[in-house]
Amino acid sequence: MAVAASSMYEAAALALAEFKKCGFAMAMAGPGTRLTVAVETPSTTHELTVSRLQAWLDSSAKTPREQAVKVRLRQSLGGI
Repeated sequence: MAVAASSMYEAAALALAEFKKCGFAMAMAGPGTRLTVAVETPSTTHELTVSRLQAWLDSSAKTPREQAVKVRLRQSLGGI
């Protein structure tokens, strides 16, 4: 799944939201599910668990922009 995002966490949340729209992600994604995020340019790969993503979404934002991103992502996921 390709998504445009400004952070690893945003990319993971957007991808989960897209999978959820298709109806199959939440049946398979639990707190220990490992997500792999690949950056195209420059090429890089990151891994995180769903529980780590949830912890980031639940944590305090450092900037107003980050807070807005977290609110939008929480809404698009509808709870994970």
